[in-house]
Amino acid sequence: MLVHLSVRNYAIVEHLDLELERGMTVITGETGAGKSIMLDALGLTMGDRADSGVVRPGADKADILATFDLKRIPEAQSWLAERDLDNDGLCILRRVITAEGRSRAYINGSPCPQGDLKALGSLLIDIHSQHEHQSLLKTDTHRRLLDEFAEAKELARQVQLASQRWRQTKQTLERLSSSSEEQRARYQLLSYQLEELANLALSEGEIEALEQEQKTLASAEQLLVACRQVIDLCSEGEGGNVLSALNTSTHRLGGFSHAPKPLEEATNLIGSAQIQIEEAVSELNRFIDNFEADPERQQVVQERLDAIYTMARKHRVQPEELVHLQTQLQSELESLNADDAAVERLQEELAAYARHYQEKANELSERRQTRAPELAAAVETEMQRLGMPGGRFSITLQPEPSDDLQPYGQETVEFRVSANPGQPLKTLAKVASGGELSRISLAIQVITAQTSRVPTLVFDEVDVGIGGPTAEIVGQLLRRLGEDGQVLTVTHLPQVAAQGHHHLFVHKERGVSETRTAVAILDKQRRIEEVARMLGGIDLTRESLAHAKKMVTAK
Repeated sequence: MLVHLSVRNYAIVEHLDLELERGMTVITGETGAGKSIMLDALGLTMGDRADSGVVRPGADKADILATFDLKRIPEAQSWLAERDLDNDGLCILRRVITAEGRSRAYINGSPCPQGDLKALGSLLIDIHSQHEHQSLLKTDTHRRLLDEFAEAKELARQVQLASQRWRQTKQTLERLSSSSEEQRARYQLLSYQLEELANLALSEGEIEALEQEQKTLASAEQLLVACRQVIDLCSEGEGGNVLSALNTSTHRLGGFSHAPKPLEEATNLIGSAQIQIEEAVSELNRFIDNFEADPERQQVVQERLDAIYTMARKHRVQPEELVHLQTQLQSELESLNADDAAVERLQEELAAYARHYQEKANELSERRQTRAPELAAAVETEMQRLGMPGGRFSITLQPEPSDDLQPYGQETVEFRVSANPGQPLKTLAKVASGGELSRISLAIQVITAQTSRVPTLVFDEVDVGIGGPTAEIVGQLLRRLGEDGQVLTVTHLPQVAAQGHHHLFVHKERGVSETRTAVAILDKQRRIEEVARMLGGIDLTRESLAHAKKMVTAK
């Protein structure tokens, strides 16, 4: 339960520390004193949204801290333990909002996402607002309330998740299936292109070798003439040749018995040149002997190059990129085959999700059908106690006509009411007036709260539009809830305030330059005075005090 609430610089609250206890705690005060501000601040520690406007003027940040005793909340203990956030049975939720609008959240001192506050907060506190009756006009609310009463919230979540997975898988499958015609056409084109490239059988480096061979074949005659001319110059010329000149030079210089060293070096170099010229002539002769000017080979090379160039132009790539293109096209073809496999896999997944959904949805439907009459009877009883004698209440479950797997299950849930004897049951929007809707809402909230596993219940002016003897019954209902847990009730009704186990009085303290909200814990005498004020106004009379004392001491 909530054991401590600390509020700093929130709205018109400068500094507030409250110690809270089990039972029913009523919160009263003049309109505008700040009763709901306390609950709004508490809501921030539960993950509600906030902006910089909540920060008290002149302060740099608002700081709200709520401390809970988790001894009777095993679900919350498990939640914290799973995240290594447990703290010896206590849980401290903190929210800080800066004047610039930035927000930070903490669980037991550790920073956390706002969503974690909301998830944990749903296990700690159940807040019923004064405007909750307006949501009763929506069938989504009817379904949620029935599921809460039937203890089927987790089952409903599983149905919603199964539906979500089924829909996502179905959309993916439809997207793949819708493109199947395009894929088949692409598959045929890729197969044809790959067959062409496979027939071409281009290898790495082949283009460069062919182009070099083409140049060689094209200049065959010129090559042979040049080779013969060089051979003539070196060794076969009629007017002398290089080898003959080198040979003569070697003999002339080698005829000296004691030649100087430079002359000896020159003789050696000329001898080396003679040897190299002889080897060059030999290479040229071998080339001429083995070289064939083959016009047919030249034609083959040219046709091969033409085929390669044509294929490159067709695919709009450079000739040397054709080998890489073939690899790319093969990968794309394989991915199309993988898409076919994905369709089969998605079809299997879709069927599995549908079976899982059907299993959980059937279980949820059975739970709803079993508990709906029980909830309807309990609400009807409370309606009659709350000043609607002869009122009737029923819950209609209509099978969902659509074939789609709806996230809320296989049926729609609708509350129907007859506010007066003899009138037929109709939807709430067509029957209930504002006051009647408030009482029906309160009856439903009281009933569903009794089955709630959350130990702290907050009712924020849920008794609006109710008065007289009905108000006292409302107080009795809330007190009864408080006997088994913790109930915080903001109220303007003295009949409700008198029923509390504890009483907090919210008031404004006005200084010279500013106004602050303060909260006082009332003892018995001050409780009597506050109830008397609520009964008779500012001026307390002997009669109002006596009446208030009777109301308070009767509890």
